[in-house]
Amino acid sequence: MDLASIPGLSRVSGTSNLDPSTILGTVTQEKEKTDGVLFDTFLNTAIDNIKETNNYLSKAEDEKIKFALGETDNAHDLGIALQKASSALQYTIAVRDKLMEAYRELMQMQI
Repeated sequence: MDLASIPGLSRVSGTSNLDPSTILGTVTQEKEKTDGVLFDTFLNTAIDNIKETNNYLSKAEDEKIKFALGETDNAHDLGIALQKASSALQYTIAVRDKLMEAYRELMQMQI
């Protein structure tokens, strides 16, 4: 494709000496950078969510120990901590199951 044949392109300054292969190479490099960033962001978010789930589980365990030792009489905080930990764990397991299902489906695809 000749860039000069595009109407109005000649009015844009600095386009008279453009090489199409240079432009396409730049676009390809930017796409590769974006793909890497998107996966990196997804992976870091997943790791942060797992750490948060572990934090909820740890807090629930601490509340159970405090309640069992008689250090606190507040059963309400214990119930809240246990419910948060349970919900976070259920969602983490659901996401893991969906990812494993998607992985199995990809592995069964015919190439």
